[in-house]
Amino acid sequence: MKNLLVLIIMVFVSFQAMGQQDPMFTKYMFNSLHYNPAYAGSHEHLSMALLHRTQWINFQGAPNTQTFTAHTPLRENRVGVGLSLMHDQIGVTRTSSANLSYAYRIPLSKKAKLSVGIQGGMTNWRADWQKLDLENSVDPAFDGDVQSKWLPNFGFGLYFQTKRFYTGLSSPHLIEHKLRESSGTVESALVAQQYRHYYFTVGGAIPISGDDIVFKPSLLVKNVGIDSKLRKTEDLRTINAPTEFDVDLSVLFMKTLWVGAAFRSSIEKFSNDKSSFDSGDIWASYNLRNGMRIGAAYDYTLTEINKETPGSFEIMLGYEFDFKTNRIETPRYF
Repeated sequence: MKNLLVLIIMVFVSFQAMGQQDPMFTKYMFNSLHYNPAYAGSHEHLSMALLHRTQWINFQGAPNTQTFTAHTPLRENRVGVGLSLMHDQIGVTRTSSANLSYAYRIPLSKKAKLSVGIQGGMTNWRADWQKLDLENSVDPAFDGDVQSKWLPNFGFGLYFQTKRFYTGLSSPHLIEHKLRESSGTVESALVAQQYRHYYFTVGGAIPISGDDIVFKPSLLVKNVGIDSKLRKTEDLRTINAPTEFDVDLSVLFMKTLWVGAAFRSSIEKFSNDKSSFDSGDIWASYNLRNGMRIGAAYDYTLTEINKETPGSFEIMLGYEFDFKTNRIETPRYF
């Protein structure tokens, strides 16, 4: 019964846009193209990554997400192109998307580059209300059988990178599509709309013992409502999603084993107690000599929901097609 209640709450949240709509990832540093099209080509060779996330183990209808990204530089590394695929299942709603990315990379010095990126693609949003076991079978919030929408979109990004430092700013989906219009007999709470998400990233690589031990701190900040005052109507300006941040501290040993710990919360938690701490996370990644990378992450939930679930997990598989240099001699930190 508790699982069903949580499922209903998550579906309502997706309709009212009171939370972040884009999926979250603990190992976001290995999935950066999903957030920022300017990241395309930044590895200086063809790079691929496949990631799976299961949110809130043992909860029926909890978020379940898969992504695939591939990107490579072209034209003597001045242009980067990429492909990003995503499938996200939450309860009876499903979101599938495909995006193509293009980045123009501007050398600022021998060691620094600024990339300007754009992306375009299509998203399919689908809800199968027949799968819900409702106490009130005539609930207008879930009226109908299957709802499906095809939603075109585009996004932008900036990405600055050196060997030891990076920072980026992006919004992967600029168009805000309506998923359901309000009717004359239903309250405006049934209005459903996608909202723009903004991402800010920054990180560094600090040698502790040459390249044998490297400390890598990073930060990801996610915001939904920073531009809410620009919207036409009052009901679309009410966005209660907090500004969320992920702080990650990791260490790379011998250019091979990468281990880290992270903390996820919201800025509002430290100002007016609107939101709670979300999770504490641990992860590890191992780089094989043939270019393959495998990794896993575990999130321990810090909210009351930890009484019902042991947490969340991710697994990752990647491959670096480094044709020009020895990958072991030139590890990619970002």
